[in-house]
Amino acid sequence: MTTPELYDMVIVGGGPAGLTAALYACRARYKTLLVERIGLGGQLLTYEKVDNYPGFPEGITTFELTELFKAQAVRFGMEHRSTEVTSMDVSGPIKVLQTADGPIQAKAVIIATGCAPKKLQVKGEAEFTGRGVSYCAVCDGPFYRNETVAVVGGGDTAVEEAVYLTKFVSHVHIIHRRDALRAVKIIQEEAFANPKITVHWNRVVTEIHGGPQGVTDLALQDTLTGDVSRLEVAGVFIFVGLIPNTAWVPETVRRDPLGFLMTDDDMATSVPGVFAAGDVRSKSLRQIVTAVGDGATAAFNAGRYIESPAHHG
Repeated sequence: MTTPELYDMVIVGGGPAGLTAALYACRARYKTLLVERIGLGGQLLTYEKVDNYPGFPEGITTFELTELFKAQAVRFGMEHRSTEVTSMDVSGPIKVLQTADGPIQAKAVIIATGCAPKKLQVKGEAEFTGRGVSYCAVCDGPFYRNETVAVVGGGDTAVEEAVYLTKFVSHVHIIHRRDALRAVKIIQEEAFANPKITVHWNRVVTEIHGGPQGVTDLALQDTLTGDVSRLEVAGVFIFVGLIPNTAWVPETVRRDPLGFLMTDDDMATSVPGVFAAGDVRSKSLRQIVTAVGDGATAAFNAGRYIESPAHHG
């Protein structure tokens, strides 16, 4: 059996954090492999446009931004493989990653696998996913042209996506469990000023109803009175939080109570030689700009780790 190829750094995840880590690692002339299971861009591609990334005063589409990140990393020699990492052995100085295409060895690993949308866990959600239940307005919004839809959640993503959906739909109902949104004020102002948006305060979705054609209505419960009402919609977009993509990461890598990977300021995890960057990391702000900073920091410190006497034993 042939020995798996040994890289200086293997970066798992091709979003902004992973692509930035690859750029910095390749520029520093480390033998680097970026592994991404779907496509370069990660969660970034589930949105349409970015307005708060510095250097683009008019905003930039997420597709364009991804292409720019990718081109820059490729210019410095990024090697990229489309496969899924299923597990990782971190017991020795050389880390071994098992993938769908066979094992890969690395002196250092940067985990940049991001997050997946959290589910509501209500009746009808799984049944109607892809048939009226969605977690991506950019992907599915155009299917609801001139229809009425609901958005569940009150954070930045939920409110931004509600505003985005008004380009296609006739009306958006925001369902929020509290009496105030958590989104930043400028996004809230945009939503409140939009005549196509209605906010339902102190409401939770308890059931999603539908038929052969897809979703027909939602059962909403008032969190104060317990009263249940029905809201007719053709689709429901759910934005109630994120779950880190860490199922393949060994338990020896420490997590916070929500399952996000814990790091120090150098992006180092509890396991020497394993670093984490971007949305998968335990942190207060998950934005492209913070992911990029994490990626640069992780690559720099992974390089220092590789060069350290401790690693050379």
